Amino acid sequence: MNMDDKWLVGVDLGGTTIKMAFINHYGEIIHKWEINTDVSEQGRKIPTDIAKAIDKKLNDLGEVKSRLVGIGIGAPGPVNFANGSIEVAVNLGWEKFPIKDILEVETSLPVVVDNDANIAAIGEMWKGAGDGAKDLLCVTLGTGVGGGVIANGEIVQGVNGAAGEIGHITSIPEGGAPCNCGKTGCLETIASATGIVRLTMEELTETDKPSELRTVLEQNGQVTSKDVFDAARSKDGLAMHVVDKVAFHLGLALANSANALNPEKIVLGGGVSRAGEVLLAPVRDYFKRFAFPRVAQGAELAIATLGNDAGIIGGAWLVKSYFE
Repeated sequence: MNMDDKWLVGVDLGGTTIKMAFINHYGEIIHKWEINTDVSEQGRKIPTDIAKAIDKKLNDLGEVKSRLVGIGIGAPGPVNFANGSIEVAVNLGWEKFPIKDILEVETSLPVVVDNDANIAAIGEMWKGAGDGAKDLLCVTLGTGVGGGVIANGEIVQGVNGAAGEIGHITSIPEGGAPCNCGKTGCLETIASATGIVRLTMEELTETDKPSELRTVLEQNGQVTSKDVFDAARSKDGLAMHVVDKVAFHLGLALANSANALNPEKIVLGGGVSRAGEVLLAPVRDYFKRFAFPRVAQGAELAIATLGNDAGIIGGAWLVKSYFE
């Protein structure tokens, strides 16, 4: 069988589900499915679950294992690239977990491991909003803020696997909110879904500005970041003020990062990016204001297009680049 007919296995390992796919040489998804993440016994069963799921799917399709080139897996935590182990993945219960070695034994296939944000960035570069750009900055705005940097078509790892931590750029040097990383005033405390809600609650409690979000809060007992963007779209003053503040800090951090990297594309993904133009338009304006003019000229800001498939497609790309 020639390489073009073989399949790459992409695996995106999350705290609640493991997304898996067989993907062809051109980055097209042939079959995709997911299984639940079993975090019992410190996540010890995860590699076996992945191996069994691959065997079952091959069996269901009447395919043989020799059709598979290898497995590319994205895991939520810093990776030790020397041996493919995960240093720590809090939500899986893993510490110094040798995922590569165990999975290779369980599946008899070669395995390559990277951080989930990096793998999503690779997916967007190959088949998504990155559109083949070789210099790319990817920022995921979800419950936290993750980042991946691609330079000359290679993911930047850094000396100990922590490159691309855009979410922990300090936005508020003095008197910022505490971040899960142990610092204060990180971009993540502002531009994540959690940060947007926090800023909104501050505005609602510390001012008496009229806002439709007050009604939302009374009715639902809470406000979500989606509520804030919906209100901003209908020109609610308080919501527009919050979105402007978020866009200011995000535009500034992206401009500072871009000045160091001179990327062709800056791709925003994650749940918050679904807000679309109501967020992207002001972020673009602040980015242009704060970036070095030539850097601003070269960079295009775009919303990620692959959604939940970015990780599995990025995993497949790694297999292709390592094992083909």
